[in-house]
Amino acid sequence: MPEPANDAGAAQRRGDNVQTTVVDGGLTVVTEEMPEVLSVSLGFWVGTGSVDEPEELAGASHFLEHLLFKGTRSRSAREIAEQVDEVGGDLNAFTTKEHTAFYVRLLAGSADLGLDILSEIIWGPALRPDEVEAERQVILEEILMHGDEPADAVHDSYDAAMYPAHPLGRDVLGLEATVKAATRDDIARFHRHHYKTANVVVTAAGRLNHEQVVEGVLSRLGTAVEELGREALLGGGPPPRRVPAAARMRRLVVSRPTEQAHIMVGMPGFERDHPDRQVLNVLDHILGGGMSSRLFQQVREERGLAYNVYSYRSGYQGAGDLAVYAGTAPSRAGEVVRVVTAELDKLAEHGPTTAELEAAKTHIRGATALGLEDSGARMSRLGRAQLAHGRVPSLAELEAQVAAVTVDDLARVASQVLGAPRTLVVMGPFDEDAFAEWEQG
Repeated sequence: MPEPANDAGAAQRRGDNVQTTVVDGGLTVVTEEMPEVLSVSLGFWVGTGSVDEPEELAGASHFLEHLLFKGTRSRSAREIAEQVDEVGGDLNAFTTKEHTAFYVRLLAGSADLGLDILSEIIWGPALRPDEVEAERQVILEEILMHGDEPADAVHDSYDAAMYPAHPLGRDVLGLEATVKAATRDDIARFHRHHYKTANVVVTAAGRLNHEQVVEGVLSRLGTAVEELGREALLGGGPPPRRVPAAARMRRLVVSRPTEQAHIMVGMPGFERDHPDRQVLNVLDHILGGGMSSRLFQQVREERGLAYNVYSYRSGYQGAGDLAVYAGTAPSRAGEVVRVVTAELDKLAEHGPTTAELEAAKTHIRGATALGLEDSGARMSRLGRAQLAHGRVPSLAELEAQVAAVTVDDLARVASQVLGAPRTLVVMGPFDEDAFAEWEQG
């Protein structure tokens, strides 16, 4: 049976109730005790996402996310759903560019059931051929539905323009052709390769005891090892990744007969471990992170050009970007592009004000606290941080990083990021040569 690893098996204790144990095979267990709540949230985080798929298997991670709920060797899909429903729980999953997560939230007294189901899903899926075919059709419908929503589809076009010839530029859902072509054995091989213990993080938050969670995980992993063998489950590790190298597109116009024009402006940002990532976090909020942001005020409040306008940042392993989105009437698209460009230019040249910096810090501090009031949010923070950074920074550490950001830091990063050459992506009723002046600016 797997045991705690000699060099890291003892739980690393911290003052914020977060504890970490690495067990035999490299499986990491991270918990956060919340004695004031009645629930517990459990998650199995796999460090593989759409960026790790070969081109011919694009969408494999998302396909697996669906299939693992279709049943295990001892539970049918119906039994899984009924058992979670009976205790008032919530079971779900999601796939991103760099990881796939499976999680359940239920009352603390039902934690053993949650561990049973998640362990079986991860290490003992049935992957029955008839269920693979049924779920294939569901995913194809999901791809069609996603494509029918231009406000969603424009983000896929944006990724393709920012990361051409790289998996980061592909839709997480996969392509219709690759989803149709993937066989049951293709998906099973992908699962065996990526779902080994050194590429999995188990997280739990709520009314719990760390040692009991570790023991529960070890017991269930031991059972799976007895059934499948150590070589099938233990070891592995994070998949290797290549840094995007192809030049970004400067302009991409996707012609579609939409009622709105969907506009995105993007710039290279920071990878997920960049030392200035918190500076960019603050800058992003000032630019388009809330109702008081520059973009919201100028585009929506002052001119009434859009209902939705915002910015967001993405940080990956070896790459990152900062994006602006706005949806507007096609007749106003050119004006929106000009206003967004002007705001980016001003912020790049002059930087934010001290008042904007202090307001952003206060907002981030409050939003962070409010966003971590339930066990599910805390569990998710543990999983994302452990996979992305190899550790979970304390909330005090994160607050200190934000508090340390200065106006000079913001001016420096604004000049570097917002002042860089930008990519324009527009989806709407336009010719493909529309906005040609962008590439001359």
